Parts: sequence; C-alpha cells; structure tokens
Amino acid sequence: MTFRLLSLAAAACLLAGPAFAIDYPARKPGLWEIQTGEGGAATAKTPGQTIQQCIDAATDKAMREMGQGMGKDMCSKQDLRLEGVKLVIDSVCKIGPTTATSRAVMSGDFSSAYRMESKSTYSPPLMGRTEGTSLIEAKWVGPCKPGQKPGDMVMANGMKMNLLDAMGKTPARK
Repeated sequence: MTFRLLSLAAAACLLAGPAFAIDYPARKPGLWEIQTGEGGAATAKTPGQTIQQCIDAATDKAMREMGQGMGKDMCSKQDLRLEGVKLVIDSVCKIGPTTATSRAVMSGDFSSAYRMESKSTYSPPLMGRTEGTSLIEAKWVGPCKPGQKPGDMVMANGMKMNLLDAMGKTPARK
C-alpha cells in the first residue's frame, strides 16, 4: 500500500509537471472520476483505487502549479513532447535517497477522458522494488455534486477532503 502511494505521488508529479514549451492541457471543469492502479492496463498487479475530484479552471491551474513546485524540487529532468496525439513525459526525480527514472504516456482529450501509463525504475531500490508501473484513467462524469466545491475529493474509502484547503492554497477566482 505504501509503495502504491509513493508511485502514485510520483505519477501525480508527472501529471502536474513543470511548465513546458508545449501547453499542458487543462481538464474540463466539473466532477472527475479517477481510477489509479499499479501494473498497467493489461497486467494489473494490485486492485486500483477510485477517487472523485471536483475542479474548476482555477483549481486545476493551482494543482498544476503545485505540481510544478514539487517537480522543480524533486526532479533534475522533466521533458514533455508530443508523439502523434500522445504526450510523453520523461523524468528523473529523487524520492528520498532513490532516483526514479520514469516515462509517462498520456492520451485523451481532457474534456471527457484521459489516460496515463507510467513506467519507472528505482536506483537504489524503493521499498525493495527496482521498477514499477502505474495507470491513471480519468473520466468526466458531469457537474460537481451539490455541496461540493472545487478541490473537493472523495477517496475510495469514502473520506472527503479538499486538496487545496489541506495545502493551504486557495486559487484566485475570476
């Protein structure tokens, strides 16, 4: 479980990523259902988690900027490029004493769905593992539910939290 959280945190950094020459796509405002797993689509090794996240344009931007800060602090390399219709991110990041070398491939339109598969190697091993894969599949499910505000997340276990409140960030709204 701890390894899965670490690998998903690394994937989140890739997803948020630093500013690149290519404009990073913004997600459609509303409620997103995000499934995370380890092992890749065809070879899932562990059951995934499903969370729901309510966003608006300001919240999505604030979370990307937060990821940029984490990536800047943790990563010596983060290259983003287009390969056809897919975004490919190659990165080298430090997780404690471990260097994680990762490649993430993203596809989708970011207004109805997107998918990211990430493969990483760890040197020295991270929690006894020399490599790992993760999968994030997200789909837009509609407007946020009544009573939800941008940044609200409902975790797989039913726990509710607001990501921006937890980090002490409130985006400027227009």
